[in-house]
Amino acid sequence: MTAYDYDVLYIGSGHGTFDGAIPLAAKGKKVAVVEQDLIGGTCPNRGCNAKIVLDSPVALKRHLEEVHGIVTGDVTINWSENQAHKHEVIAGLPDFIQGLLDSSNVDILFGRGTLVDNHTVKVNGEEKTAENIVLSTGLRPNRLNIPGDDLAHDSEEFMNLSEMPKRVTIIGAGYIAMEFATMAQAAGSEVTVILHGDKALRAYNQPYVELVIKDLTSKGVKFIREVEVEAIVGGANGLVVRGSELNIDTDWVLDATGRIPNVEDLGLEEVGVKFNEKGIEVDDHLRTSVSNIYASGDVIDKVQPKLTPTAIFESTYLMHTFAGETTEAIQYPVIPSVVFTSPRIAKAGVTVAEAQANPDKYTIVENDLAGDWYRQVEKEQIGHNTLIFDADHKLVGATEVSNKAEDVINALLPAIEFKFGPAELERMVYLFPSIASQAWGQL
Repeated sequence: MTAYDYDVLYIGSGHGTFDGAIPLAAKGKKVAVVEQDLIGGTCPNRGCNAKIVLDSPVALKRHLEEVHGIVTGDVTINWSENQAHKHEVIAGLPDFIQGLLDSSNVDILFGRGTLVDNHTVKVNGEEKTAENIVLSTGLRPNRLNIPGDDLAHDSEEFMNLSEMPKRVTIIGAGYIAMEFATMAQAAGSEVTVILHGDKALRAYNQPYVELVIKDLTSKGVKFIREVEVEAIVGGANGLVVRGSELNIDTDWVLDATGRIPNVEDLGLEEVGVKFNEKGIEVDDHLRTSVSNIYASGDVIDKVQPKLTPTAIFESTYLMHTFAGETTEAIQYPVIPSVVFTSPRIAKAGVTVAEAQANPDKYTIVENDLAGDWYRQVEKEQIGHNTLIFDADHKLVGATEVSNKAEDVINALLPAIEFKFGPAELERMVYLFPSIASQAWGQL
């Protein structure tokens, strides 16, 4: 029997790794993690955690605008202080996660990991062997390939701005574009969002997306649809974004044209691991085309949302697999998603579009929430949800646009995942008054 240095070696240290690597090592397996950057990957360091800290005063400002008159006085966001607070919150996360890995006796190998063969990874010129290897290298921002693309910035650079520019132009209309447009406008910037097509947030219920766009437009954000950005050039007073019928003067450009998988220079071709422009190809056990090499997290080509909760679930699944606790294929649960605009848009389960395409299978119930007594406690101006039921009137999907959409979807998630019927619904007693109680009452 071949003696390997490790039972499992992970390349990358994000949620696709550490949520499973730590308990796996605690079960007695010999585990190593290779990382060339900050421990914890994108989410704790330059993604979810940083974003939600920066958004907190934005959401508060929106709320104060809604209750203006009850609460008086002008409120402005001090972006530099907001930035400082973000650093206070997230600066210690890499050391914290490393401490968890260290305390579980996981070896951390700092450097770039490259596959040599199906059991060997080279790190800083030294070869390490493992019975199983997990590729968890995540995504990175896509960059435009146009003249002047070096004048544009990515999401990490936006979240590290010490001062908010007077004029911000955002190219793209996905999560990052819409969330950062919300932040920049609330912080006092003149914001322009450029869409390549005619829709933003294509994965979400479009009437709700348009409500958010309408609200941002009323606050001064400009949306320009169906245009091609052709160049970014230096101008007399900053930058100019140019394209077909496009000539925008700006101070700062955010390239929010998507994220792409980190698959280059890993030795995938040499070892025979198949991948494409969407990521690494895996089977229903998260195995790649090489049977002892697996993948986890956002680097996978998959239909499930490329989100932190998905990566955590995959990492935990692999932990049980490597520990010999399961041989079953991965069975994904209902995975919710949210866009942190103001108001939020969140969803889980069967989508509105899918339900509309199958009217014999689903019943769609739409609710206008703005007039609900509990929503009026905080004077919410925008609030709608759509609940989708199957033939047995069990909740199978939900989507909402409101200030608390993420909390509502979280509250409804057990009913969707576990297919609660009337008996189970009666057993769910929530604190009252609360948003969960209000949401549950709609069922």
